[in-house]
Amino acid sequence: MKALFIGGTGIISSAITRQLSETDGCELYLLNRGNRNESLPANVKVLQADINDESQVAKLIEDLSFDVVADFIAFRPEQLERDYRLFHGKTKQFIFISSASAYQKPLSDYRVTESTPLANPYWEYSRNKIACEEYLIKQYREQGFPITIVRPSHTYDERSIPLGVHGSKGSWQVARRMLANKPVIIHGDGTSLWTMTHNRDFAKGFIGLMGNIHAIGEAVQITSDETVTWNQIYAAIADALGVKLQAVHVSSEFLAACSKEDYTGGLIGDKANSVVFDNAKLKRLVPDFVASTRFDQGVKQTVAHVLAHPECQTEDPEFDIWCDKVIDALQGAIASVKGR
Repeated sequence: MKALFIGGTGIISSAITRQLSETDGCELYLLNRGNRNESLPANVKVLQADINDESQVAKLIEDLSFDVVADFIAFRPEQLERDYRLFHGKTKQFIFISSASAYQKPLSDYRVTESTPLANPYWEYSRNKIACEEYLIKQYREQGFPITIVRPSHTYDERSIPLGVHGSKGSWQVARRMLANKPVIIHGDGTSLWTMTHNRDFAKGFIGLMGNIHAIGEAVQITSDETVTWNQIYAAIADALGVKLQAVHVSSEFLAACSKEDYTGGLIGDKANSVVFDNAKLKRLVPDFVASTRFDQGVKQTVAHVLAHPECQTEDPEFDIWCDKVIDALQGAIASVKGR
């Protein structure tokens, strides 16, 4: 199999790249700007270019054709229009990475399948993903473009601790607060249901869809079957850090109203909703798929890696101050209502 990944070094794609590099009979190309290629396996071929420079990319792939092309970094319809111009007639399968956040919010049923309606009025990111899917489906129906749409949910790797509420510089500051025995914010009451998927497990499902004739024209979600609450998620992270969790629960609406971050989209349009994913379709298409990394085990590996690699520890003092302000405001409101 000859495959081209646009991107290939991100949270979702890096594990796929590693696993494919160890697979006999797979010739893998990555098309990216070369910013994070230093740790790529030696047998991965790099086409160094900016995918947005369409003429340059067209010259690079002029004499190439592929069994699979996968775009991991497309977020808007015009980017898929570019991909169609570049790869129509050059690939037997085009895989687009959409998002489970595109599913209906609020959900009419917390059990999510590929048939769950796509509608998210809270998050532009999700609406753009929906528009991308609609464009590709049109090309499949009218032009025979061989698409497969993949919908990941919250997928994590060893480089960043997965959380619900963090600042624009990542999640390290929350871990730092835990290590300092400071309170951390959990959205809502922490009992909503969520799914965390390790990128190693995601890669198993994704590779099973590559070159799979039954996946053409289909949308498929890839997640773990494990369901956890946000309280359990934060408790597992605290345990991995070797500290006691000091949690403060704050409503998602309040967080969205008083933050510069996009918590309206990220929380109300995504993480504040209870979701349980039904992966029956994936398992029908990829019969040997099983997500084998339990969250408390996977996050221990992530925490160990982050603690051992200072480059993963980006401090965010502005977010730290904001957390203190939110917690102080909440405690002050409680005191005021009680008449103290």
